[in-house]
Amino acid sequence: MTPIAVCIVSFRDPALIVRCLDALAHSTYRDFEVVLCENGGPAARQALCATVPACLAGGQPVSILPQTANLGYAGGVNAGMAARPDARAWWVLNPDTQVEPDTLAALLDRLMRGGCDAVGGILYHPDGRVQAYGGRWHGWMARATSIGLGASLEAPVDAQAVERRLDYLLGACMLVGRSFVNAAGPMRDDYFLYAEEIEWCLRARAKGMRLGFTPDARICHGQGGTTGSASAVHRRPRLPIYLDERNKLHVIRDTTPARLPVAVGSSFLLAWARFGRRGAMRQWRDALAGWWAGVRNQRGAPLWLG
Repeated sequence: MTPIAVCIVSFRDPALIVRCLDALAHSTYRDFEVVLCENGGPAARQALCATVPACLAGGQPVSILPQTANLGYAGGVNAGMAARPDARAWWVLNPDTQVEPDTLAALLDRLMRGGCDAVGGILYHPDGRVQAYGGRWHGWMARATSIGLGASLEAPVDAQAVERRLDYLLGACMLVGRSFVNAAGPMRDDYFLYAEEIEWCLRARAKGMRLGFTPDARICHGQGGTTGSASAVHRRPRLPIYLDERNKLHVIRDTTPARLPVAVGSSFLLAWARFGRRGAMRQWRDALAGWWAGVRNQRGAPLWLG
């Protein structure tokens, strides 16, 4: 059986990948390999091939998939997983993450102890504030909230309490076991980017899969390092706003469609409160366009993306 397959989706930033791989090279658990999917086109793939090593310092192989089309995040993850179908487990990891040395060992230990089929850890910002332990999904509002947001990285964490609250794991770091994939199948690649991990986890949980958490897995996440999604409201770019609003309605449609009429109205009001009421009018227009695309069930890459 193939060891743990680390699946990373890249988009025209080889330096970001190098930093991610440098952190992985210090992993105390060493039986893994890395599979990269470059979504930025032939020139970006060529640049990535010229930049990253064929192996990490510990001898773990690094492979770059031959595809050059932009598959989106979910499509890239699916391609990486499909390239290693006999892996013991798949570690989905964002390119703008830097994992601490014991992270993979902790994730795998929690998975092997049983009681869960996929595992997440503590995602934190470079300043030491927690981004999330995992997520809660509020279906009537088509909104997600992060468990642990803003907590100190050194604050004690009740792992069992977190697991009881988990609705989904964040796609920036999730170790996925074979039982999870066998039950749920791959990510939905028609989301293209954003919220695909929410739908994936909700789908898996509806089939009896369980989500785990370990505070011993710690991952520094430069959130939005590729898309700019973490920028201040008035500077946030078009793509993450559009897809975030659109795809949250897709999550409702794909998991609890009876709630869609209510979620359509509540998500409109919440988007206005987030952008329009704060005077971020360009961002409000982007959010409204994404909301309308979600209402109309438009999927895949936005036509205006090119």
